[in-house]
Amino acid sequence: MRHDISQLRKFVSPEIIFGAGSRHAVGNYATTFGARKVLVVSDPGVQAAGWVADVEASLQAQGLDYCLYTNVSPNPRSEEVMQGAEFYREQGCNLIVAVGGGSPMDCAKGIGIVVAHGRSILEFEGVDKLRVPSPPLILIPTTAGTSADVSQFVIISNQLERVKFSIVSKAVVPDVSLIDPETTLSMDPFLSACTGIDALVHAIEAFVSTGSGPLTDSHALEAIRLINGNLVDMIANPNDMLLRERVMLGSMEAGLAFSNAILGAVHAMSHSLGGFLDLPHGLCNAVLIEHVVAFNYSAAPERFRMVAETLGIDVRGLNHAQIRQRLVDYLIRFKQSVGFRETLGPHGVGTSDIPFLSRHAMEDPCILTNPRESTVRDVEVVYAEAL
Repeated sequence: MRHDISQLRKFVSPEIIFGAGSRHAVGNYATTFGARKVLVVSDPGVQAAGWVADVEASLQAQGLDYCLYTNVSPNPRSEEVMQGAEFYREQGCNLIVAVGGGSPMDCAKGIGIVVAHGRSILEFEGVDKLRVPSPPLILIPTTAGTSADVSQFVIISNQLERVKFSIVSKAVVPDVSLIDPETTLSMDPFLSACTGIDALVHAIEAFVSTGSGPLTDSHALEAIRLINGNLVDMIANPNDMLLRERVMLGSMEAGLAFSNAILGAVHAMSHSLGGFLDLPHGLCNAVLIEHVVAFNYSAAPERFRMVAETLGIDVRGLNHAQIRQRLVDYLIRFKQSVGFRETLGPHGVGTSDIPFLSRHAMEDPCILTNPRESTVRDVEVVYAEAL
């Protein structure tokens, strides 16, 4: 019997501990991994919010030695990864904990790669380039969105060339993810909107991706349902822990979906934009989402119809052109309801930048699983629409 290898699917995820207060278990897990000295990676904002102190207290309670690295930009830079790896080696660490949003988590993953391989982080761009396992990695996300804590992606900024690059490998899936909705209390409404839209885009792109399948579909649809049903309310009622829990769960499900099904053109274009202008990743996604959905719809109409239904859009008796229009309108309204009315122009993107942005978007691994085959010209058109 001949088997079609292209139909096989694998699914990777870390050990996940989900729930309020789970961040306090970090000391126990570090001990389990035989930590001698822990590198704690974070950023100044997360430290100011008090979440680093909780991690420190947990490590201290286990009698563990640790040191702190917080030199991380909102889009983590290759030189910050290299400095962190240098610091890790100087301090004699043997385990990494990251607490924060996507930036500290991606920086921590990058540090692990560099420490293990002893080479520049820039050498690992692409898919499955890692040859040596990283040190044990425990991640504590403080935003409900990026899902770096469950994914096999690392996204790093190369400021010299004004590009973001992706490292994709199951070797960067963390060992443990402590997903604690309480840590999202320190997000302001803009960050809540950015990271929430990011998670929604993860779920939609994973569901229509050419890498999707039965292992990821249920996660993607549940994520769409949870984020769509709770994000607006969470931003309006910031102290409601039940809403935070649901949005955090939605973000986690979206992460499990996209880590395994991979993404599409929104993320390829968003990575290119974020590297070029150093903008928040969620904002880049939000600006692009409805334009890419409109472009992709014809390549996966039944899938997009299910997305529309899951978002609560009544599609009975409608043809695909009508469903496509309703879905696009809904996404625009949803963005506005969480406070997004952005386009690219005011952020400094001009027509002359589009060829550079499009060229880099075409080199991003996320473009490979986009449901509709895209040429540079296609991508240029979508960027132009988003101006």
